[in-house]
This record gives sequence, structure tokens and C-alpha cells, in this order.
Amino acid sequence: MRSRLLNIFDLLLHAFGPRHWWPGDSPLEVAVGAILTQNTAWTNVEKAITNLKNAGMLDVRKLGACHPAGLAQIIRPAGFYRVKAARLKAFVNFLVREYGGLVENMQDKSTATLRDQLLEIHGIGPETADSILLYALDRPVFVVDAYTVRFLKNHGIYEGTATYDDAQSLFMRYLPPDTYLFNEFHALIVYLCQKFCKKIPVCADCPLHGDRESRERKDEGDETDADVA
Repeated sequence: MRSRLLNIFDLLLHAFGPRHWWPGDSPLEVAVGAILTQNTAWTNVEKAITNLKNAGMLDVRKLGACHPAGLAQIIRPAGFYRVKAARLKAFVNFLVREYGGLVENMQDKSTATLRDQLLEIHGIGPETADSILLYALDRPVFVVDAYTVRFLKNHGIYEGTATYDDAQSLFMRYLPPDTYLFNEFHALIVYLCQKFCKKIPVCADCPLHGDRESRERKDEGDETDADVA
């Protein structure tokens, strides 16, 4: 499994090139983006972050002091803007209370401790928490989303229920704990699923078409061997 996953990574990187994730000028901006991107496209998040920058609001103290209704209007392009304004407020309040308002101060704690703390914040689930850990804090935590689960099932890598924890543990069990690898691999899987590994897959032109064919041939061979036995 390790060799297959690394081979897939190499194929995708060669086909698509580096995806340059996660865009952001500071750890705070990356963390804010991770919260805003829930249930929306990144293009909408970019508009919301631009609004925050133009309003001089991409600052922990200003975000904390801003009235929720006013903040909601600023981030409106991200969708679910009232809900996300409340989540942003909860995150910055936590950041001020626990870490003096600096994402950088979080680096002193272990990854497990930080993950537990983030998951206690209202509105932050595993995907958002892990995105903050990986992209804002450079921790080797593999981020899982709906694209990841679809990729695993379409390529016969995981046949179970593929819960978040199951899918994440597969990558983290077989891959070396490398921040760059986890970052780039997740971004490449997202791009693959947007272009080829769709709900109705477009397999013929997929850069992993050969990998899938070879896997199917191996499975057929295993079945033949079993019949002979």
C-alpha cells in the first residue's frame, strides 16, 4: 500500500504539477480561510478574504471586536455568512484567550493537544481542525474531505465505510509523516477529483488510468488463483 500511494502521488505530481496550497499571507489568514471554506468553493473564500483585507479586518483583535452582524456582511461571499461569522468569532476568542492572539504561539503545544483544543471550538470539525494544523501550523496531519473518500473508493484503495478517521488513518499509517507530502497529496487528490474522479468518473484521460488498470488485472489474477486453488 505504501508503494502504491507513493506511486500515485508521483503520477499526480507529474501530471498536474505542484498545487501551491494553502494560499495565504500569514498563519492567521490560512486559519481564517480554513473556516470560511466550509461548504463553499475556494473562489468564494478568496472574495471574502479580500473583503476582510480591504476593511482592515484580517487582525485577531479587530475580528474579536467586530459585531457578528457586521462581520457576517464582510464575509458574505463565502456563504452561510452568519454561521461562519460566529465560528470566526469563536476561533479568535479562543486564540486570544489561550495564545495571546497569535497563531504562532500555538507551535509550543503538541499536535494532539492542539487538535483537541480546536475540536472544542464551536463549529470546527475534524477537516477544519486538520486544515489549520497542516496548512497554518505545518503539522504532518493528513486532511480528508469528500474528494478524498471518493478517490479512495473509486480506486479500490478503501472499500469500507471510509469515515473521516478511517480514511485519515490509512494515509497516516502508510505514508511517512511529512508535511509537504501530506499538503501536496491532498491538493492533488482534490484537483484529480475536480477534473477526472468525479461522481461519474472520466477514467480514460485520467493520469491514474494505468494504475487502476494494473490494479484490476491484479485483482482478476487473485480471483483466478483462488479458483484454481
